[in-house]
Amino acid sequence: GCEHYRRGCRLRAPCCGKLYPCRLCHDGAEEHQLDRFRVSEVQCSRCRLLQKAQQRCEGCGSLFGEYYCDICHLFDRDKKQYHCQECGICRIGPKEDFFHCSKCNLCLSLSLQGKHKCIENVSRQDCPICLEDIHTSRVGAHVLPCGHLLHRTCYDEMLKEGYRCPLCMHSALDMTRYWRQLDNEVAQTPMPTEYQNMMVEILCNDCNARSTVQFHLLGMKCQSCESYNTAQDGRCRLSLEEQ
Repeated sequence: GCEHYRRGCRLRAPCCGKLYPCRLCHDGAEEHQLDRFRVSEVQCSRCRLLQKAQQRCEGCGSLFGEYYCDICHLFDRDKKQYHCQECGICRIGPKEDFFHCSKCNLCLSLSLQGKHKCIENVSRQDCPICLEDIHTSRVGAHVLPCGHLLHRTCYDEMLKEGYRCPLCMHSALDMTRYWRQLDNEVAQTPMPTEYQNMMVEILCNDCNARSTVQFHLLGMKCQSCESYNTAQDGRCRLSLEEQ
């Protein structure tokens, strides 16, 4: 095997004829990519017999992988994998815990069925954090409330720096509790006299509503959804009483 998969054979790359433990090892060493679907031969790691791609060695009987897909030519230990015809590749299961969203074009957890925002072919977009492929990645995808996808690991790293989707600026998680804390902080932090009657137009990144609210350095709350995930959308101006 290798750092990516536990298997008892090496793949013969149809592109260059070289032997590699897996497509990822091949792609890391070569300047071209291995097409997993075109793999037709493997070499047994025990007896070195070169043979057609199959689950057991026809020479010594060694098991190449507890799981084997004869479409993707994936050999690995059993992780409850299954081949999704719609995705076109193997996914880590168990299969009964997932469903394929035809609009997003991706297998998602059953817990998201009917509860996520669909975006056409969103899985075919690269992760906006690392700019790597999401659809065929070995790293799971995290679905944001806005419908955009990030690698799960990239999502965890993003939360260390901020809370907004890097594509649309929508809040990437439920911020209600934090907004209420911010309400208290704003109430307890009066602005200097010259700013107390200053009004500003804002655009909410969460609901797209526009509001005219009192300017505050700590944050300005959307009058529609009460989110502080807002951006100033105009110049500050005095309230009518001060004009």
